[in-house]
Amino acid sequence: MTSVAALTSSVLAGERGPVPSTVPVISAFWLHNTTRLPGADVTYKNYYVLLRVGEVFGACAFEEGELDPSFCASASGLSVAELLEDAPLPVRIAALDAYLASVEPHHTAAGAEEIVLPAGTPDVRARARDAAVAGLLDVAPGAKVALIGVVNPLVDAITSRGGLCLPCDFNLRETASGLPVSRDMTEVLDAADAVVATGMTLSNGSFDVLVDRCREQAKPLAVYAQTGSAVVRAFLGSGVTAVSAEPFPFSQFSSRPTSLYRYHLQDGASRT
Repeated sequence: MTSVAALTSSVLAGERGPVPSTVPVISAFWLHNTTRLPGADVTYKNYYVLLRVGEVFGACAFEEGELDPSFCASASGLSVAELLEDAPLPVRIAALDAYLASVEPHHTAAGAEEIVLPAGTPDVRARARDAAVAGLLDVAPGAKVALIGVVNPLVDAITSRGGLCLPCDFNLRETASGLPVSRDMTEVLDAADAVVATGMTLSNGSFDVLVDRCREQAKPLAVYAQTGSAVVRAFLGSGVTAVSAEPFPFSQFSSRPTSLYRYHLQDGASRT
């Protein structure tokens, strides 16, 4: 797969499963939450649009002001095709994610490794989640790991494995541990030996650039995806080396055990 646009065209052409004009969105909702972990001085402000198709949800995080909650009033009952063709970018990503996840749910997908996150407080669950994400890359001592989209427990998980974290984020100046945060994605990508990125690169339009650059430089790329987890999965072997897919409901919305699903590139296998 070469780009998100190419993947969308493939879905619209009916090459990935049922013709999307025949696949309805059952429900749509807009979600806003804030989180501040114990001992931290940063409050995360998160916005999501979620679309249900069959038994699964498609999800996309977005920046404040990018999508109004009133969108949900008219989205339910529309087809996936209608949203893919004429909706704001976060909605298109959520619709694409919902469609692909309905065709192949993570919990039944071949090659998916289920990781059950333990019950506990938000910080306990975040550390377990981010340790699972960091485990997707074989981080050699001293290796430089670009982190595109800063999640502080993930910074800690990378450094605890001996990696040198190179964080990049549009909304932070430094990590909780005091590392300076770059706003220039290409700068940290070019300096890194390996890359970890969040699925939110889909919603800000940088995913294609990220994948192309890692492909050109032959650098391993692991993606931690709440946003567009099934979309990212489609690029496994086409620039993406590994995926941690966390479908809705996300770990931060429960204190009970929940699952994420890890995918690893095996023996040169790829998706098209």
